Amino acid sequence: MDKNYRYIIGIDLGTTNCALSYVEFPQNKDDKKEVKNFDILQVTAPGVTEEKPLLPSFMYIASEVEFPAGSLDLPWASGRSFCVGEFARKRGAESPKRLISSAKSWLCHAGVSREAKILPFASDDGCEKFSPIEASAKYIEHMKNAWDHKMASKDKGNAMAEQCIYITVPASFDAAARDLTLKAAEMAGLRNITLLEEPQAAFYSWINRTGDKWRREVKEGEVVLVFDIGGGTTDFSLIYVGQKDGDLTLNRIAVGNHILLGGDNMDIALANLVRSKLESAGKKIDNWQFQGLWYSSRQAKENLLTDEKLDRMSVTVLSRGKSVIGGAMKSEILKSEIEKIMLDGFFAQAKSKDMPSKQAGLGITEISLPYASDPAITKHLAKFLNEHVNNENYSRKEGATFIHPDAILFNGGVMKSPALQNRVIEVVNGWLKNEGAKDVKNLETDSMDVAVARGAAYFGLAKAGLGVRIKGGTAASYYIGLETAMPAVPGMRAPIKALCVVPAKTEEGTKLRIPGREFGLRIGEKSEFKMFVSTTHKEESPGTILEEWPEGEIIEMTPLETALEKKDGVSEDIIPVTIESYVTEIGTIEIWCVSRDGKNRWKLEFNIRESE
Repeated sequence: MDKNYRYIIGIDLGTTNCALSYVEFPQNKDDKKEVKNFDILQVTAPGVTEEKPLLPSFMYIASEVEFPAGSLDLPWASGRSFCVGEFARKRGAESPKRLISSAKSWLCHAGVSREAKILPFASDDGCEKFSPIEASAKYIEHMKNAWDHKMASKDKGNAMAEQCIYITVPASFDAAARDLTLKAAEMAGLRNITLLEEPQAAFYSWINRTGDKWRREVKEGEVVLVFDIGGGTTDFSLIYVGQKDGDLTLNRIAVGNHILLGGDNMDIALANLVRSKLESAGKKIDNWQFQGLWYSSRQAKENLLTDEKLDRMSVTVLSRGKSVIGGAMKSEILKSEIEKIMLDGFFAQAKSKDMPSKQAGLGITEISLPYASDPAITKHLAKFLNEHVNNENYSRKEGATFIHPDAILFNGGVMKSPALQNRVIEVVNGWLKNEGAKDVKNLETDSMDVAVARGAAYFGLAKAGLGVRIKGGTAASYYIGLETAMPAVPGMRAPIKALCVVPAKTEEGTKLRIPGREFGLRIGEKSEFKMFVSTTHKEESPGTILEEWPEGEIIEMTPLETALEKKDGVSEDIIPVTIESYVTEIGTIEIWCVSRDGKNRWKLEFNIRESE
């Protein structure tokens, strides 16, 4: 890492809340620096700004006559017709059709154009619209401006754009969603950006909190389950505690699929509870009012789960009539009701072989976010642990039908609740007991709202050699398909060879080059690029070519179909190139095809999560 950076900055671009943490870049290994949280200035009421530890991931687009001029101004922006953060969330509960929420979930939704202006998704005619990437950029831009206002007003060298920045993403984000996240950051005026998986960031935060004591908390041979529930997603990761040269090492051995299930789902369940109470009293709730109730329920949930002194909260449903106040309906949510809904519905007493159900849907549906059909998070966890029981980086215990975690690290605002933590531990311990294994440990942590951002900042220290680094390495060898040169024969396609581009156990951040050989790259027309994976071929080196292999030893991944651009000065359809590969920090393989003169480069990117 370039030590000219003054700060390492961690950004949690969350579905429900964003957080910002930072640490001064140490000058040497003995210069211990503390990771700090950054309070973010934002509009909290018309004409009022305050610093808050979190920036709610909401954007409200005001009508022309809604507020007096200057009501949404910030020190760095005047005359704005929108706001981001706390007041956006509050106002959106009253006028939900002008509110953008869950932009992060839309960003990873392959079923829509993520660069099209589709948000707010159910907005009224005349409301300005933004794309998911634009909304995400607005959140990042707001954090950048808040930082610059406070940290760089006197010294431009402290500007966020001049620092080393880590932005977190769900471990299961596909390549497109990660690219769009980077693009959103660039739209916000940032550079020097690295992406980091959220569960890893949460674990880094725990290491930072515990210091050297982490080596007494976990032991060699143990597996840590990172259990992360955000506003819109559920993420699982497994970290294996190994040993090298007499010291403990940390290796990420598995990540789960992208599960669109989180706090948003729980908010809807609570809103339905309140609606049933009101309708039992003879009061009717229409769809517009339900949207507002949804956001009010979210606020009640967050307050009741985080404040031990509260046991209930009132919820107000606004009227559509002229007499808004007089027509408002009131109800309340009890903490016991929240815990019951969550425990019975989202954290059900599942068995280790219970898999998530998939409901048959109608042939025609509204375009919306692809939420998980089964809300039972415990079933999704069971599926994840079952899928990885034969992970080669883990010594399978005799008789085990699922991978046995030895410890759990919880993360996400939802998991602040001791009742929910205890239920997950209870369920997992039941599974372990049935297979004669010991109970799981709860790795105690705090500040779950900001843990991911803090962990991202600490990761910057670790990457610079000033902290503990989690190693992953690829679990398999990866190959790109190579078409054999041969005369055309009717009814016969040219055989495909497998060219090794990434050997097994290649560490994240490693760049490789196939030495001493050129290949032909087809450009200017649509072509298919095949990728293969093998967990049995462990001793390959970059450039190894397999011509034949037994069935099952080499597995084809989802191919990439694209037309590579013909660049200036290139007239041929097939040009000679050398091949370089790069294993990114976030689970992709980049294949770079470099022209002979080095002036032109073409990138192919493959997501390898699907095969690990």
